[in-house]
Amino acid sequence: MIVMHKILIADDEPHIRILLEQTLEELEDEGVELIVTENGSEALENIQAEKPALVFLDVMMPKMNGFEVCETVKKQKDLRDLFIVLLTAKGQEFDKLKGQEVGADLYMTKPFNPDEIVSKAREVLGL
Repeated sequence: MIVMHKILIADDEPHIRILLEQTLEELEDEGVELIVTENGSEALENIQAEKPALVFLDVMMPKMNGFEVCETVKKQKDLRDLFIVLLTAKGQEFDKLKGQEVGADLYMTKPFNPDEIVSKAREVLGL
């Protein structure tokens, strides 16, 4: 199978990572490769090395939070077009504004609807 798109999942909570993986694995038949990381610095390293088209990024993570990862990525010219979805348990307006400030393309509050995750991934990747 030819990999046409990469999706990176970054979350420090194992059950959320597994849920996202299980939700998105149906896209693997359509040429999508899933990359899974569990902290912010690992996410950033993988984003720079793998250049995924889409990132599901938890806000509250060890080593580097999602806001910091997002801001760092969006400042890099070759990564600026990367679509970043910030996932968080904190749905306050302040957090959404912070997400916009650091360049997030979308802000989703946990618990999220798995169908929304898949449909957003399909839309972003053009599947």
